[in-house]
Amino acid sequence: MYELAKPWVDLEKYRRDRLKEALYEAELAEDFLKNGLLRNAAGKAFQAVKAYLAAVAAQRRDALAPYYPGEGVMQRRKVARVDLIIALMPTARMKEIAARLGDKELELAVEKALDLHQFRYNGLDKEGVLSRYASAEVVEKDVRDVVEFVRRRAASGS
Repeated sequence: MYELAKPWVDLEKYRRDRLKEALYEAELAEDFLKNGLLRNAAGKAFQAVKAYLAAVAAQRRDALAPYYPGEGVMQRRKVARVDLIIALMPTARMKEIAARLGDKELELAVEKALDLHQFRYNGLDKEGVLSRYASAEVVEKDVRDVVEFVRRRAASGS
């Protein structure tokens, strides 16, 4: 059984692990899309971006640390709050973290991933109340955009 490295133990291994995870999730998203499993594809595309964002956050830990001072507890161990944020990559913080990293393309990918996450649970909505997606074609485009972004970025290791 493989266990994901913890950022407070080995930050570089954690970053590499999350890049691999991002690529695996992107591949699954594409497979689900090919098989017509739109909501599953959306969920995996979201997970791919979340893992990629965590990898970038680990790489830019020092830039994020001033925004997340203090300590927290994880597995009965005190760790820096920034490391907790990087390890957990809370959905509610993804947009904020992407903005703080100052990468416009990453910010757009995160926005699309958050839309896909919402779609994963709510499905299509012609009225636009429960979901930002009224058509499957737009969902498919966003899944493909996110998968392409993650593949290109994670494969290069950045």
